[in-house]
Amino acid sequence: MSIETSRILGGFGALLMFIGIFPYINYFGVVDLVGLILVMVALYDLAGHYSARGIFNNALYGLIIGIVGGVTAIAAVIITVLTSLKDFLYTLFPDWNGDWTALSGLTPDPTNFSLDSLVPFLVGILAVFVIFWVFAIVAVFFVRRSLGSLSEKSGVGLFSIAGLLLLVGAVLIIVFGVGFILMWISALLLAIAFFQIKPQQTQPTIAEAPSQTQ
Repeated sequence: MSIETSRILGGFGALLMFIGIFPYINYFGVVDLVGLILVMVALYDLAGHYSARGIFNNALYGLIIGIVGGVTAIAAVIITVLTSLKDFLYTLFPDWNGDWTALSGLTPDPTNFSLDSLVPFLVGILAVFVIFWVFAIVAVFFVRRSLGSLSEKSGVGLFSIAGLLLLVGAVLIIVFGVGFILMWISALLLAIAFFQIKPQQTQPTIAEAPSQTQ
């Protein structure tokens, strides 16, 4: 695959990730997923063209860490919700024996409910958020290394800027809205950076001088 094809795939993939924020376009995350696949394919090919495997490997490490972090966060949310829900139901229905089918026949006792009952749930959700945040920062750190290498090899400085903005956005996820906006903008900068890649110039071959005849 040529550099021209790689830059088009990467640029188009990053654009898909950029517009994937809109719910009427991104059905069940399909647009983002397709965009991510195209970007990874482009990075793999560009790593071969520039003989710098770190361009793809670091991006792959970041992707794997991101997936592990997402799965871990989802599992933690499910465990937290189920555990907290049962505790809440035991508080609201003191006579409940744990049988879900028996709930319909019980009368709730709101006098047992207090704000303290929500503390375990809120602590669990906070812990899940911290887990997701840490995994996101580590994943984006590797992605930034990938884009930094690509910026150095391709001569397109916008790759490095996109990687830095992505990392800052991941750190600022804790500031709701700000971090996600920066990460969203970095996808647009990444698309522009891909389209700025120039095809490698082929070095002209030196023709052999014709031998002079005596």
